[in-house]
Amino acid sequence: MGPTAESPDAYIAALSGWQLDRCTMMRAAIMGAAPFDETIKWTNLVFLANGPCILIRAEAHRVLLGFWRGKRLRELDPRIRASGKYELGNLVMSEDTEVTAEQVACLAAAAHRLNIELGNPAARR
Repeated sequence: MGPTAESPDAYIAALSGWQLDRCTMMRAAIMGAAPFDETIKWTNLVFLANGPCILIRAEAHRVLLGFWRGKRLRELDPRIRASGKYELGNLVMSEDTEVTAEQVACLAAAAHRLNIELGNPAARR
């Protein structure tokens, strides 16, 4: 699991090495892509837009970029793998995984649009 942190800034500050670089880049790309609120939930850095939308989770040897509606984003990046029985999907990254700020921003903007159009993915239906 990611570092225990009281704020998004503290979450990033607790990282080091390639994970610090990757998470800093992804956070900036996400925040630049659409109007998100960010918080810490479930020890993850979570981006909110009409409910939970995106998460970043740094682990010992990988970083996850998770999307509450990730199954709908696979056309934009087929590396996103379904996770769970709902619409969750994760892009699992190691140090060698190539991902650009532009790719992250594109995914973030699409995830934001989906939450605005479809509503809060965490709401009971």
